[in-house]
Amino acid sequence: MPPVLEIRGLNKSFDGIVVADGIDLTLEAGRVVGLIGPNGAGKTSLFNLVSGVVQPDSGTILLEGQPLARLKIHERARRGLSRTWQNLRLFPSLTVLDNLLVAPRDYAGESLLRPVLSPRRVRRESEADRARARDILAHTGLAGVSGKSVGELTFGQQKLVGVARALMNDARCLLLDEPMAGVEGQAYQTIQAVVRELAASGVAVCVVEHNVAFIRDLCDEGVFMFAGKVLSRGPVHDLIADPRLTELYFGT
Repeated sequence: MPPVLEIRGLNKSFDGIVVADGIDLTLEAGRVVGLIGPNGAGKTSLFNLVSGVVQPDSGTILLEGQPLARLKIHERARRGLSRTWQNLRLFPSLTVLDNLLVAPRDYAGESLLRPVLSPRRVRRESEADRARARDILAHTGLAGVSGKSVGELTFGQQKLVGVARALMNDARCLLLDEPMAGVEGQAYQTIQAVVRELAASGVAVCVVEHNVAFIRDLCDEGVFMFAGKVLSRGPVHDLIADPRLTELYFGT
């Protein structure tokens, strides 16, 4: 089976600072891959390149065999790519439910003409989106706060909302950027369980995370990055046991 996401020879620099240096990486259906490495290794930059926040200088990104070059962020989302963000990027004044309702791959109310020309269809699609959002909120333990504004929630709950919103895309490839930063307790366990279930359903998942225990316990494979390069790939336990990589990561 071909990979869900395939990256070949990806390069990017900003004013001489290299953030992606010939990166080759594949993500396969049903597997969770963890990106590890020190700050500045290029992990989030890689997510930004894949999701379309910035364009690479050279290289190829394929999603289910189709190139993503020149596609905008929302166009990549419609192709089946979803991600979360370190800084959340939620709508704090909107309710939790409404934050999810803006995220379906094909949002019924996005077109100005569809509500006029096909009001019944738009109503059906909107009702289906609302039902799906409620199911996701129940699954992530957020049903009890669905009517609250995101700004009222704890940071851990807001992280969960970010993950839940990413699920609304029904993506084939999910990129999670530091989902556990500042998260503990039940939210930690919930995110871990949700990621496992997604992978079991056939989604390709890639996680950037500094919580090495989370990566070790969750991921099928680890990828160690440093200075925009992939230095090593293999079982997470082997990567964190490698003295050379440990020195690069912790500086000791």
